[in-house]
Amino acid sequence: MSSAAAAPPGRAILFALLVVFIDIAGIGLIIPVIPRLIEEVGHVGLDDAARYGGWLFAVFSLAQFLCAPLMGALSDRFGRRPLLLLAIGGLGADYVLHALAPTLAWLFVGRIVAGVCGGSYVIANACIADVTPPEQRARAYGWMGAAFGLGFVLGPAIGGLLGAFGPRVPFWVAAAMALANFVFGLIVLPETLPPEKRRRFRWAEANPLGALVVFRRYPGVLGLAAVAFVYFFGSAVYPAIWAFWGIAKFGWSEALVGLSLAAFGLVMAAAQGSLVGPAVARWGERRVLLIGLVFAVLVCVGYGFVTGIYTVALLVLLHAPEGFVHPMLVALMSKAVPEDAQGALQGGISAIMSLAMLAGTLFFAQVFGYFLSDAAPFRSPDMAFFIAAVVLAGALGLFALLRRQS
Repeated sequence: MSSAAAAPPGRAILFALLVVFIDIAGIGLIIPVIPRLIEEVGHVGLDDAARYGGWLFAVFSLAQFLCAPLMGALSDRFGRRPLLLLAIGGLGADYVLHALAPTLAWLFVGRIVAGVCGGSYVIANACIADVTPPEQRARAYGWMGAAFGLGFVLGPAIGGLLGAFGPRVPFWVAAAMALANFVFGLIVLPETLPPEKRRRFRWAEANPLGALVVFRRYPGVLGLAAVAFVYFFGSAVYPAIWAFWGIAKFGWSEALVGLSLAAFGLVMAAAQGSLVGPAVARWGERRVLLIGLVFAVLVCVGYGFVTGIYTVALLVLLHAPEGFVHPMLVALMSKAVPEDAQGALQGGISAIMSLAMLAGTLFFAQVFGYFLSDAAPFRSPDMAFFIAAVVLAGALGLFALLRRQS
């Protein structure tokens, strides 16, 4: 029996969860200090820093859009383990590059490196699909979301505190975490895709546009992919402006930005880790997805009207049902695709996520920066949230239409 065939499902799932947790914790470490690092390296004010932040995220998303489908397709051909280790090692190199960056140009180089090697969660999702029967995937992807949320509990909280020692310190800590993750993977990571289940590499699925063919090939997947694109575009408002918005509207410190993100991560982890399974068992995947989209719209509108930290805290709590959206979309699409195409599917999902986040983050960062500048007809840090709520309402309407047609 091959080592892949003998790989224990529990061990594979555990490592996939650890990969996502450590990767997201590393990303969370750096978010609270990004505004100050851009201001320091670029010698700019907060409004211009927000615009540069949007471009940095857009460059990352573009690189991920171009390369994630390739990673998924290669993992279908050569197995999950080597590609996952490559992705983890690349993220560590990116953090070192950020920690040493002397200019804005080097920050952009670092974001490109991170995007190229940012397919770890794509392959981790494929690992889950390899060892989990279709009827259990919604719960497993809920655990993945919980690992994501827990990463956002510890990462931003620690990053905000470390930011007091300088904006580059969290990058060194994130690099150390990525290195530890890489070494751990070398020791314990099993191969989850046995040779007999691998398939021929197809360039049509390895390029970002060709990867989208997987959505059209299987009935019922294309509409869900459209919902995912609109949803991720609208939800890009949070990584685009959250830290800048907290500083501009409330004068938050790096520590408070980190704590607010940690609270967000705790809520999402609790919802996805403990509520997804029972919710699906009671209402079914499609109804749970609908509930999540409704809350996504309401909460986004709410941020435009908050007046202080207590109302922000209330809205963070109300984010919990929105945590259903991503795992439900992934579970519904994965059930419609055969086992030997799960890597291609995850690459395709990553492609639309990256494209949506690229466009959305860039768009909302520019909106935020514009409405803080003297060129705007009125100055407000909240307009991006109101516009994002309209976009999220579009995702809700599209999914409601698909439900009626099915």
